[in-house]
Amino acid sequence: MKRSFDVVLAIIGFALVSPLLLIFSGLLLLSDGFPLFFRQQRLGLHGKAFLLYKFRTMTISNCGTEGSFDAGNKDRITRLGKFLRKTKIDELPQLWNVLTGDMSLVGPRPEVRKWVDAYPERWANVLAVRPGITDPASIYYRNEEELLTKADDPEAFYRNHVLPHKLDLYEEYLRSRTFWGDISLIFKTMLSVLLPSRYSRHRDFVSSAKTGIPFSAKKH
Repeated sequence: MKRSFDVVLAIIGFALVSPLLLIFSGLLLLSDGFPLFFRQQRLGLHGKAFLLYKFRTMTISNCGTEGSFDAGNKDRITRLGKFLRKTKIDELPQLWNVLTGDMSLVGPRPEVRKWVDAYPERWANVLAVRPGITDPASIYYRNEEELLTKADDPEAFYRNHVLPHKLDLYEEYLRSRTFWGDISLIFKTMLSVLLPSRYSRHRDFVSSAKTGIPFSAKKH
């Protein structure tokens, strides 16, 4: 049922957002040239690798495809890219990933191999389902780049604090997921884009991580 729901909604989604896809493809071509899409290998269901698609929002570099961070360096983000990221329009091409069966509309976000290898036992459970375009962690960390920029060591901060908390949220989602719960998450995701201030909840987390106080998802 979930797969059928994904396919039907992805087709409807493509039909509704196709004007946006065409408009921003044209704008990207005029402002930044090719390639229009950012492609990165992620691990999906049962650890199978696939190519995730987004609109390209940064100048070309090999770092992104290798799973490295460029946090704190906003020079590579293009002017149009800033808008695409803020509105999450850059994520729309992932509807194609849903149609091909690599992703679901709702499910734990897929990661690059580097970060799956950081916590392999926990990821083994998470990757028992298809990754998704959105989930509770996507809403909580909708401003993840800004959060990482404020860290002294973005990569270490992501590995030691952000990623374990994301896995907490993924595991909680898997324990309690329902069809109607997924519908609710889709609407919450749209609200997080339309009402971003309501979902900006990172300050306490940043403070606890910098002071070395253990962070627990149960506190939020």
